Amino acid sequence: MNSSVIALILGVVASLPPVFLFLGALILLDSYKLVTLRSVVWAILFGCGIAVVALGVNEVILSASWMKRMVYVRYGAPIVEECAKALYIVYLLKTKRIGFMVDAAIYGFAIGAGFAVIENVYYLWSLPDTNFLVWLIRGFGTAVMHGGTTAIFAVMSKSISEVKSARLLPAVVPGLVIAVGIHSLFNHFLLPPVISTVSDLVVLPSILVIVFRQSEKATSHWLGTGFDSDVEMIELINRGNVSSTNIGVYLQALQDKFTPEVVADLLCYLRLYLELAIQAKGILLMRQAGFDVTPDPSIREHFNELRYLEQSIGKTGQLALSPFVHKSSRDVWQIRTLAT
Repeated sequence: MNSSVIALILGVVASLPPVFLFLGALILLDSYKLVTLRSVVWAILFGCGIAVVALGVNEVILSASWMKRMVYVRYGAPIVEECAKALYIVYLLKTKRIGFMVDAAIYGFAIGAGFAVIENVYYLWSLPDTNFLVWLIRGFGTAVMHGGTTAIFAVMSKSISEVKSARLLPAVVPGLVIAVGIHSLFNHFLLPPVISTVSDLVVLPSILVIVFRQSEKATSHWLGTGFDSDVEMIELINRGNVSSTNIGVYLQALQDKFTPEVVADLLCYLRLYLELAIQAKGILLMRQAGFDVTPDPSIREHFNELRYLEQSIGKTGQLALSPFVHKSSRDVWQIRTLAT
């Protein structure tokens, strides 16, 4: 086997395991199992693919501009690469597939891990004479940096979007600025490689551990309060005396705006949505207790019925039920957990 190929293989072996070990630790720390293994794999694959695109964009910009390579590495590349990695997180936030900061951190670090795989292989191939120690340090430094910056971006974006859920762009800008800033600072090489690597290993994981603890508390609180309120409401509906409740009075008032058939569908939709929400929360609580729970096989039929009722009541009907059917990113996400 060619010596350069052997060096490439050894470099990959030295530089990649640390970031995947840390990603595995994040997944194990997730007691609610909020992110499936399949979702993590897709995030890693996206990171790999977007790294190829970003590396190509970097070379095009460098060849077409007057900027020196080191200047671009410090200021241009961080912008291109962090924006590229952020695209998948923006998509997940837009489609309400991230429920808590903990899964935002896992998605972010997985994307960064995939990105680091391709970038390290690229530089190993471009610089085959670099010694083994350099790539060992790179694995503990640059790879963790890529995962950490994207995880921080994801966590900040998710946190801000909870407050400004209607406007996604303002929610993602602060995290993106910080991610670019950390990346740029890292690329200035102000500290010796070993010290820089140790700093990465101490600072970024510490931030993510704090995030995990806070998110676990938020998840526990949300599950407890949300489960109780959903159960209380479904019990009122199932007892058949809903007409004497605030829900019943509200639905009676809607009869002037909707046909009796649509009003009946509104009630059916509300009951089915609450049943699915209770089932989703129950699964999460069981997972947190250490049980491996799989959704009911008939859940697909319930989702089909829910979609049919959504079409029946229309956008106006869904808006009319908004006081009782909360559809924040977290509430929509909980229902999605049943389908994964």
